[in-house]
Amino acid sequence: MPVHCQQSPVLAGSATLAALGALVLYLAKPSGYGKYSESVMPAAIRLPARAAWFLQELPSFAVPAGILARQPRSIFGQPATVLLGLFCAHYFHRTFVYSFLTRGRPFPVAFLFRGFVFCVGNGLLQGYYLVYCAEYPAEWYTDLRFSVGVFLFLLGMGINIHSDYILRQLRKPGEIIYKIPQGSTSRCLRTTPNLGKPSFHSSFKETK
Repeated sequence: MPVHCQQSPVLAGSATLAALGALVLYLAKPSGYGKYSESVMPAAIRLPARAAWFLQELPSFAVPAGILARQPRSIFGQPATVLLGLFCAHYFHRTFVYSFLTRGRPFPVAFLFRGFVFCVGNGLLQGYYLVYCAEYPAEWYTDLRFSVGVFLFLLGMGINIHSDYILRQLRKPGEIIYKIPQGSTSRCLRTTPNLGKPSFHSSFKETK
């Protein structure tokens, strides 16, 4: 049985996610993971960072990929499904590559659950809208907006992957201290949550 677009649930779901995001910004409280985890939730149950990131990001890939897999092969050339494929490519990296490379602190289960719920909603809204609601003509492939949009997406994804690489390189094997690269110098800013004071660390060479 063909599925017809239902705009109301899509709009309601999008508005809900936007409202929750605005609420988080309004409260302006630390999220409770990474360098804030010990101070915000010191007694929380935790999972290793790699397992937690994998489980949290998985729905944003699996849900839209599952929607795509159920569609007739004939629609896979349509612009909307290509756009959804790019979305899935991003979250494939976040789920199956980034999560196994990360060197972060153990992750509170409570925040893992919140992230999982968001990713389910995000993946469902993106997949449902692009497959069942979005209407792009075949000529969209030659439209400047499509070309520029794909270029910006790929550029942003490349910057994201490269930035993750830089941050990982700041940490020595087994180290989970939060560090921030400081411009083009060989110094990086290291923060120690227990002391609450930043210190400069100069053991990293400048990369050219």
